[in-house]
Amino acid sequence: MTLFLREYARTRREVGAIAPSSPRLGKALTRYLVPSPGRSRAVLEVGPGTGAVTRHIADALGREDTLDLVEANPRFVDILHGAYGSDPRLQFLTGLVQEHELGTYDTIVCGLPFANFDAPTTTDIFDRLLGALRPGGTLSFFGYVGGATVRRTFSGPANRVHALDGQNALRRILDRHTFRTELVLGNLPPARVHHLVPAGEPVQSV
Repeated sequence: MTLFLREYARTRREVGAIAPSSPRLGKALTRYLVPSPGRSRAVLEVGPGTGAVTRHIADALGREDTLDLVEANPRFVDILHGAYGSDPRLQFLTGLVQEHELGTYDTIVCGLPFANFDAPTTTDIFDRLLGALRPGGTLSFFGYVGGATVRRTFSGPANRVHALDGQNALRRILDRHTFRTELVLGNLPPARVHHLVPAGEPVQSV
């Protein structure tokens, strides 16, 4: 947690968490990471941080499944390499997700702090992630309860406008693509997990 607090204070636009995700949040984020008998699964995690949710994903992977990790914070990348560098199923992509050409995935889990992003950044990232889903695939991400309100309250006038525009863009994306939202109280802070599919795509059942 000390590392998270330090990185949050140093680069809070990229690091939106003050603590690693709890097991309950990890379970909710990976709810639609379900077995696919007879074929391998491709999974993408964006913004894994120090790997709290990565552990849930790795434990659910089969021998032929793959997991791509996209992390921009170099200190977190070092921790991820130390924990998972020997696992051949994992590929590490350092930098922003916008800087990489993504493959296609059955499941995407995202831990980016969208409450910190402006509208163009939010829209661009979701276009990329939703566009990288295979038919029947799901995208799951979370936001802290009250996080957007805190961001607006403590921002200056110019940043407040950017925050409002970003939140409005996120709300439009949620209205179009969300099929399930769940509240996770057992996390610091409490969080809402949103499960999305591309418009018109069928939803997985669990």
